[in-house]
Amino acid sequence: MSAAVSLTPDVGPSWLRPLVDNIGRVPAAFRRRVPADVLAMVTAAKATAALRGDGRDAAVLVLFSGPESGPTDGGVPDDADLLLTVRASTLRHHAGQAAFPGGATEPDDDGPVATALREAREETGIDTSRLHPLATMERTFIAPSGFHVVPVLAFSADPGPVAVVNEAETAIVARVPVRAFINPANRLMVFRRSFAHRFAGPAFLLNEMLVWGFTGQVISAMLDVAGWAQPWDTTDVRELDEAMALVGDDDDEGSTPR
Repeated sequence: MSAAVSLTPDVGPSWLRPLVDNIGRVPAAFRRRVPADVLAMVTAAKATAALRGDGRDAAVLVLFSGPESGPTDGGVPDDADLLLTVRASTLRHHAGQAAFPGGATEPDDDGPVATALREAREETGIDTSRLHPLATMERTFIAPSGFHVVPVLAFSADPGPVAVVNEAETAIVARVPVRAFINPANRLMVFRRSFAHRFAGPAFLLNEMLVWGFTGQVISAMLDVAGWAQPWDTTDVRELDEAMALVGDDDDEGSTPR
């Protein structure tokens, strides 16, 4: 069995403290943008899964990287980033979707932190000895896949190189500047027409990916809780296919997120 990994909330940099200190507020910020009927549907699906013994535990790594100290105004450093992947288009669950590195818990994993670190290493090749797990977020049920997911917040001043390890599982690995998520020009609301209960959730249109769904909601909630969010146009609502067609539609050269 993998050794238990301790949380070290005091190791995080000063600019990340507003998020670490208020991590318990993320679930409420997450649910604030979900309609009551959709929340009720998810709650019912979660209860049904529990009765049937369905569903698997999983964890994802929410890794921020950047300098130990931040701007004097308390904002986010320009070179701070967040680790994301784009899942391979052939996967059974969430194919082609931008996501935090992570996956299902294995029998030898000693808790969600161990799962998140192992999965991140397997997907991105990251040296997990460079990472400091800071806190865990509320366990969330993802109805479409049936996973119970725990996001694990972590920090590294220098995570080292990351890359796609297995192309059958991962299409892209990227350290995305936090400023790209804060930038109001990159924000929109996205809905999926095929869902029976249609609702639009927060999303981020970047050069290489559209971040939406569970991942987009978590990032949006973190920006709100940390006080990093800037006013943005929540009336810009796009259907998923329409929004996906805009990925890479940028006049700027290169693949650095906006």
